[in-house]
Amino acid sequence: MCWVHYAPPINDSFRVSYRKLLRWNDELPFVKFAVSTDERPVLTSELPAAHLDPDAMGVMIARLVTVCDLLYDDSLVWLHPGAKRAPVPVRPSRHEALLDRYADTLAELVAPPGGVPDA
Repeated sequence: MCWVHYAPPINDSFRVSYRKLLRWNDELPFVKFAVSTDERPVLTSELPAAHLDPDAMGVMIARLVTVCDLLYDDSLVWLHPGAKRAPVPVRPSRHEALLDRYADTLAELVAPPGGVPDA
């Protein structure tokens, strides 16, 4: 199992945040959101031990990074409280090579409904 502290502790109306996490659990395959004991949203992905190899781990980590990128704007209230829009990154992504390596495998996460990638 891999897990990521997805955001700081939830400070807003718990009902709104929990509803968002539950919706993402329904919409996103192969990952699950939960709330840790200290109220932080946690993003997890599991891989059976029998299928554990470097390539499978790479796909799992790339999937977690892709989901974080995909939901960044929707998570703004937790990640940058009070901000109207996400800050512009000041450096290139450190994950570009990882995401490029598994781009075909993760196509379902980056293509809009209907399977037509953004132009």
